[in-house]
Amino acid sequence: MKQIVIDAGGYSWQRIPVKTRLILKDDDLLSAIGDGLKESEVTIFPEDILVISEKAVGASQGRYYLLDDDSLHPRFLARFLSRFVTKTPHGIGLGMPETMECALRECGTPRILFSAIIGALGKLVSRKGDFYRIAGSKARSIDGPTNGTIPPFNRAVSLAPEDPNGVSESIAKQFSCKAAVVDVNDLGGNILGVYPPELNKELLIEILRDNPLGQGIESTPAGIIRKIPS
Repeated sequence: MKQIVIDAGGYSWQRIPVKTRLILKDDDLLSAIGDGLKESEVTIFPEDILVISEKAVGASQGRYYLLDDDSLHPRFLARFLSRFVTKTPHGIGLGMPETMECALRECGTPRILFSAIIGALGKLVSRKGDFYRIAGSKARSIDGPTNGTIPPFNRAVSLAPEDPNGVSESIAKQFSCKAAVVDVNDLGGNILGVYPPELNKELLIEILRDNPLGQGIESTPAGIIRKIPS
C-alpha cells in the first residue's frame, strides 16, 4: 500500500493490505479472501471495512475475456468508436476495439451511441466525462490489458462484477464486518457495492483516493479499512 494511515472525514484510517492467491474464473472468492487473511495474520473487527477490488470479484465470476478468445471479436462499430476515446497513461479504458466491443455488449448499442454523441458535443465546449456519465458504471468499470497487471489480466478485458451489493453482503456476513466492492485507480474511484447499505460511499472514496490496493504484481486485491481511535 502507498501509505498505511490516511486522514479522511475528520478521522485517521489505517489501510491494511491483504494478499491473496490469483483469483480466476470459478474460484471461491470467500475462500480466497479467508486464506489471504490467515496468511496475513490479520484479525478483523466488526467495525472494520473489508474492501475487495471489482476486478477480483469479476474474475471469480468469469467476467473477463482473454484477447485471443474467439468469442471476443470486435464489430466495425467498436473499431470505429474506439478511435475517438482519449487514451491516458493510467489505462486504455474503451480506447481499443476489444474494450469498446464489451461496452456495446454490456450497455447496449443505443446507449453507447448516445453516450458517444453527447461526449463529442461536450468536448466541443471543453467539458469532459459526459460519455461515462451517460454510459454508466458498467462501461466505466471495463478495464483493458496494461503492462504491470498480473497475468493473465495483462492480456485480458475485465468487466464489472455482477451483483456487487450481494457480494458485499456475503463477504460482510462471512467475516463479521462491513464490506465494499470497489473500483479504484490512479484517476479516481467508484464504489460498486457496500454492506450494510448505509455505508458512506463518499467517505470510502476519500479513504481510497491514493489507490492503496494497487493493480499489479502486489497481488493485494483486498484490504481492511480501520478507524484509528482519536
